[in-house]
Amino acid sequence: MNEPNPFLDPARQRELYGHASRLARRTSALMRAKTAGRPVPETIVSLVQTHHGQPDRLGVVLDIGCGRGTSSLVIAEQLRPQRVVGLDAAPSLLAQARERAKDLPDATVDFVEGDFHDLPLPTGSSDVVVAAFCLYHSPHPRNVIAQIARVLAPGGLAVLVTKGLDSYQEMDQLVASAGLDPRAAQHDSLYTAAHSGNLADLAASSLDVIAVLDEEHAFTFDGHDHTAQYLATNPKYDLAPGLYGNPEVLAATLHEFLPDQPLTTRSRITFVVAEPNEGRPA
Repeated sequence: MNEPNPFLDPARQRELYGHASRLARRTSALMRAKTAGRPVPETIVSLVQTHHGQPDRLGVVLDIGCGRGTSSLVIAEQLRPQRVVGLDAAPSLLAQARERAKDLPDATVDFVEGDFHDLPLPTGSSDVVVAAFCLYHSPHPRNVIAQIARVLAPGGLAVLVTKGLDSYQEMDQLVASAGLDPRAAQHDSLYTAAHSGNLADLAASSLDVIAVLDEEHAFTFDGHDHTAQYLATNPKYDLAPGLYGNPEVLAATLHEFLPDQPLTTRSRITFVVAEPNEGRPA
């Protein structure tokens, strides 16, 4: 029997997001490895510019699961709405987002702690709502999408983003081959709750889907030391206590059991663009 999905386990959330540096290190390692695929925040901006009726006259843009504020800052700089609200449940990530936004000129960005199952914004208050790489943290993502539908203004736009179930499966094979977690390939995907295969259907439960975009993103880690920077804080694997969170020791173990060589892996990124369903009862 598989262990509970770490992304859906409340007991794991402090471990996963209690320290901003943990997420920053993993994200940095992944972005250094990236060889194909447009930057996600810029793609979100492009989709808003393409599908929103007045992309140059936006009021409030809500960025759910804003994390360290990367998408929020790009949205503020490139779309220039009257206000960006970045929402996240992790105080440590919000603190870093506020620090990164300090010197942002000519834009109002607020970072707010909150639960995406009960969005702390008035009904009909947001011209755009973004939910990127966060819906798979909910055991009931339809409830989150219902909240998104509630806060969207008439004529508003939602942009939802997730990953494919088989993302980074080459990393599963590496971990299993090194004996770090022999069952690595048998663990459920971290993205089971909201993935490329079901995101449009989830969105359609409360919104009208108007566009779906799939992109393949590719990553090449240049060797075991680079790979270990990502693996050391990946919650999917059952690593020995001395390895989890310790990239140097993890890298040494990889070197011991496998020849050092680059690792190429992939992830399908899916963007769903949706509008309020004007005919749906409130």
